[in-house]
Amino acid sequence: MTVLLDPAQHGPGRHHRSLRAAAVRVLLGNWTGNATVPSRSLYPHQWSWDSAFIAIGLRHLSPRRAQRELESLLSAQWADGRVPHIVFNPAVPCGAYFPSPDFWRSSTAGRPAGAPSAPETSGIVQPPVHALAAWLVHRADPAESGRRRFLARLHPGLDAWHRYLTAHRDLGGRGLAAIVHPWEPGLDNSPAWDTALRRVPPAPAGSFRRADLDHSAASDRPTDLDYARYVRLAADYRDAGYDDARARFAFAVEDPGFNALLIASEYALADIAEAIGADPAPARARAVRRTAALTDRLWDEERGIFTARDLHDDRLVPVRGVGGLLPLMVPGLPRRITDALLRTAAGDHFRLGEVHMVPSYDLTGPEFDPSRYWRGPSWFNTAWLIHRGLLACGAVDEADRLREGILRDAGATGFAEYVDPHNGAGRGIRDFSWTAGLALDLLCGHPERAR
Repeated sequence: MTVLLDPAQHGPGRHHRSLRAAAVRVLLGNWTGNATVPSRSLYPHQWSWDSAFIAIGLRHLSPRRAQRELESLLSAQWADGRVPHIVFNPAVPCGAYFPSPDFWRSSTAGRPAGAPSAPETSGIVQPPVHALAAWLVHRADPAESGRRRFLARLHPGLDAWHRYLTAHRDLGGRGLAAIVHPWEPGLDNSPAWDTALRRVPPAPAGSFRRADLDHSAASDRPTDLDYARYVRLAADYRDAGYDDARARFAFAVEDPGFNALLIASEYALADIAEAIGADPAPARARAVRRTAALTDRLWDEERGIFTARDLHDDRLVPVRGVGGLLPLMVPGLPRRITDALLRTAAGDHFRLGEVHMVPSYDLTGPEFDPSRYWRGPSWFNTAWLIHRGLLACGAVDEADRLREGILRDAGATGFAEYVDPHNGAGRGIRDFSWTAGLALDLLCGHPERAR
């Protein structure tokens, strides 16, 4: 049962204790024995970046369970290094989620690229936040981590994951990882992808059935036309054997949020390497090179934000999305850029501190929709990442206000998937795992401030 908390009826301390207990109930309720599902209804499998965020929260409840969360995900890693965006639970009926295992056919279509024979997975990826999550999980209990050799066991897989993105996904040849499907950056139906998606012929009507509409209102979800294009892109990649060299990508984009998270995780991977006695230099060098490429390729001086670059015409996409603010957490950006990002976040386009959390898309943009998935609603995971970025930039007061807003919205909506940025109304699924996990993390203070 979803529990809604009204902070107005309690003092802050009592409210936070109630919120912590409720978050723990969500995480325990969505635990399957080896991993945590995002929700028991719409998302009954293990998702890649969800598990990273969930592990960050679980570290405060059980560091060992947080370690198992990441270990479970990486056990499905492909031989080429990619971490698939879904790991399917064979106990869940195929019709419970689409695209299902029999659509992706990872163990057969993906065999040349090194897909495991089991479990079945998807063939695309999600943002590489895993090394950052692993480092934070380790720091929660270094003794237990060391006893289980957690970092030593995860390091080869994390390093292979980053090398895959560096070697196979630099489709533009300029040092940035490219996404080949709108699901890969996690911002599924952002207006940033609209122009590129228009080049994609939709899958035929009637060739698939959307299971998501069994659990969510159609007005909250991507349109049928967008979904048909997602299916076409995934099917074409599958039919090319998930081979990045052989596939002809109708959609290929350098995304600032994806690359910002890769940079942050490269620094975390360097810390992991140092902790286990390995060489941290390769990861740090990749982070420095990618930061320079990010600034050179994706900084939009006119708009004061990082924007995506469409590789089909090698032009910046003139769309302000929340992914363009995520580089706030990247070390070493020029101060003029971080200052401009802070002004953009506080200005009319995102109104940080005035609306609920951080809208996923420009509040003044023509495609803004406060309820439709990533076309306007505020999400808890991107707000958590921007909170870290604000702390890294020294914007402590702004970070504190955002933290309280995240906690307020998490409790008031029963840990909703996302919220309307104007009125805070919960949208999508309730009892959502990363919402609970990241709220739990924020309830445990500011470890980075102590550093």
